[in-house]
Amino acid sequence: MPSSYKRIVAKFGTSLLTAGTGRLDLEVMASLVEQVVRLHRQGLEVILVSSGAVAAGRQRLGDLPERRDVPFKQVLAAVGQSRLMNVYEQLFSSHDIPIAQALLTRADISQRAGYLNARNALLALLELRVLSIVNENDVVAVEELEGATFGDNDNLSAMVANLVDADLLVILTDQDGLFTADPRQDPSARLIPRVERIDSGIERLARETAGPQGTGGMATKIEAARLATSSGIAVVIAKGREGDILSRLVSGETLGTFFPPSQTKLESRCRWLLAGPFHGRLVVDGGAARALREQNRSLLPVGVLELEGDFSRGELVQVFDREGTHLACGLSNYSSGDLKRIKGVRSERIPAILGYEYGEEVIHRNNLVVL
Repeated sequence: MPSSYKRIVAKFGTSLLTAGTGRLDLEVMASLVEQVVRLHRQGLEVILVSSGAVAAGRQRLGDLPERRDVPFKQVLAAVGQSRLMNVYEQLFSSHDIPIAQALLTRADISQRAGYLNARNALLALLELRVLSIVNENDVVAVEELEGATFGDNDNLSAMVANLVDADLLVILTDQDGLFTADPRQDPSARLIPRVERIDSGIERLARETAGPQGTGGMATKIEAARLATSSGIAVVIAKGREGDILSRLVSGETLGTFFPPSQTKLESRCRWLLAGPFHGRLVVDGGAARALREQNRSLLPVGVLELEGDFSRGELVQVFDREGTHLACGLSNYSSGDLKRIKGVRSERIPAILGYEYGEEVIHRNNLVVL
């Protein structure tokens, strides 16, 4: 198994979960869950991004007149989301694996505070070995239901992979991958096993392929692959009904279409953090400076001597030593107002001073770039 694949985000599309029927296929879902369980027991970290709520809602409400308006689809999503999670709960409980539901919208993680909240929660769940199942919050995020290209679960899976610094994003669908033409129309179409760079030609091929059940088709999968690979994450688009597909992909078998990362994760995250804008400036003592430089440690409040600027939780700040040397930058777990009250104190005193806490770190090492 490639040592680089330790944290995996797997996206299950509607067409896969329904086997093209418009109803959740429990046999398919059980097979997928068993594959995830095997990876989990091998010590790998897996997060699922699952479609299927609208289909589950339609299944639960029975034969209703077909409507295309957004409020009706919101109703289906609201009814179906609990049913979808109930199926996952039963399937994973039989393997004694706890699960958690995370409903996200693009707005939730486009703002830095929301990004930090979602990231911290998902990483904490991974640390506790809880299997997170992420879905678009269709009741409020109507972009997906209206058919917008951003807001679908393909792109959500890429954003989640970026959020948790995943090594591999697997987008499972009812197709074998990206073809040279639409295989349903052209019998000479050939599977493209590897795409080194997503260019206009690849995008054109993707637009020629569409799925009747899902919201995006191949075009949004390629868009998601572009987003993930530019964040340093490898991507595979493959057929979910292929036997033991997840384990085979993680072990390095060539299946579907593979998209290698276009840059390293470190380069991508550093560039994002270094790009600013910066909302504050922290000055730290010698011990904190050494911990950051030499030990790859987080910045704790006890090491903060001074701060400048008015910033909110989750905003970017710069870190300097007492001599004025620029040491680092990162996302602050605390606002400037909170930090003024806890700077210079030990982390265990934070709840007593503030009445709450967002962690023992001012800036966690995962949200910090040392210069």
